Amino acid sequence: MAEERKRRTTRKSEVDLEVLGLEVGNKPPQALDVEEAVIGALLIEPNCVDDAMEELSPACFYDEKHRMIFQAMTALVREHTSIDLLTVSQKLKSHGNLEIVGGPAALARLSQKVGAAAHVEYYIRILKQKCIQRELITASYDILKNAYDETVNVDELIDISQTKIFAAIQNNVKRDVQEIGSVINQAISDIERLQETTGLSGVPSGFQSLDKITLGWQPSDLIILAARPSVGKTAFVLNIARNAAVQYNMPVAFFSLEMPAIQLAKRMMVSETGLSADKIKGGQKLEPYEWTQLENNLKALSKAPLYIDDTPGLPVMEFRSKVKRLVKQKGVRLVIVDYLQLMQGPSELRSMREQEVAAISRTLKATAKEMNVPIIALSQLSRQAELRNGSNGRPQLSDLRESGSIEQDADMVIFIHRRDYQGLSANAEDIGATQIIIAKHRNGEIADIEMKFRASEVKFVDMSDILSNQAISMTVPSRMNDEEPPFGPIGPLPDSGSEFSANPDFI
Repeated sequence: MAEERKRRTTRKSEVDLEVLGLEVGNKPPQALDVEEAVIGALLIEPNCVDDAMEELSPACFYDEKHRMIFQAMTALVREHTSIDLLTVSQKLKSHGNLEIVGGPAALARLSQKVGAAAHVEYYIRILKQKCIQRELITASYDILKNAYDETVNVDELIDISQTKIFAAIQNNVKRDVQEIGSVINQAISDIERLQETTGLSGVPSGFQSLDKITLGWQPSDLIILAARPSVGKTAFVLNIARNAAVQYNMPVAFFSLEMPAIQLAKRMMVSETGLSADKIKGGQKLEPYEWTQLENNLKALSKAPLYIDDTPGLPVMEFRSKVKRLVKQKGVRLVIVDYLQLMQGPSELRSMREQEVAAISRTLKATAKEMNVPIIALSQLSRQAELRNGSNGRPQLSDLRESGSIEQDADMVIFIHRRDYQGLSANAEDIGATQIIIAKHRNGEIADIEMKFRASEVKFVDMSDILSNQAISMTVPSRMNDEEPPFGPIGPLPDSGSEFSANPDFI
């Protein structure tokens, strides 16, 4: 019964192709003589059977009779029975298809194809090509029908179309099994490549302490970065995007649903130039030398492969389509979403917020996996962390807002915890003190990473770098000339890369 339904479905697909061919004046791609040659080779040459069964499917045969014969052969292989004229005839007869294909005489005629066995690999490749062409035509026909259907949402139509085209190609691409020796050689080559570069297997964050734990943002991972409002989520991912695009020249896509692109650019200009935010925003006038400083320091950023989309209320299916296009056309290696709760889920779930957020989360993970790129999605935290007694406001996985599926879908969950934001700082040295908490890490360890947030520069700095720079600034070089004192009138001269700077805004 199941095979009968499958035959009817296949026949319907064939009829649709024929109707479409008549409409446009073309016949569907086919190679009937090659189909006969392949079946003839299978009937007389047992060595061809394994290759054909691995590479071909019944859909690769356009003629329904040839498809029936191949299905009978496939059934014999599953039963561990040899393929020849007699066994194939009996199998067709048991299915009631022997007379439909032309009887034993038709099988005997197919077995007389001279030279078929010698070129069966070439014939198989032709049949696969014709099958891909037919499936692309069928996918295009479905897209055409959906495009005329006014009830189909445009964003959904785009996603369906891309999925159908991708499936038509991928269904006919099979990967061979690999020997362990060849896989080990590939692994050694990859290790050698990493030794010559950063040693990271993913996209670098630019923060040494963080990269030591994550080894970079890994392809196909969904990373959730969560914190309470105004803690610095956007500033942190802007630092990450800048580091990947400027320092490592890796294309980054930034989807900003909260802030317009020009505001993001101004934030990055503050971090990049060291000028005060008031001067960048126009609150204070720039001095002539500061214009020069601005132009010189922005050269690298202006040429970086960083792409910003500031569409407000971005529908998740439109996001999915844009990511596919950016990965294919621009070679994007990292995608950032600011932030998840501002995206629009499926229209039918708009009244059910928890399910809508769950659908958005699942789509983000599916997109990361399909396009093989890491996606960092920002998320809001609930007020539970602030109200929890005895925890110093430290966030937990249960604090993720509006849906438990965010925690479930994420490969990594990172919290930004600022003690001064919680009112826990006792002195000026703790201002900006930040913990980057890796609370979930599906493929690695969890950890707390100490950083410092410099509000005047809109920049996070690795605490290990700060301590290292301070140690260098306090060290007196052994070969220093006595006429060049290491100290100024009131103490050590400040180091430009340390926590303190000549710029009064840093203090």
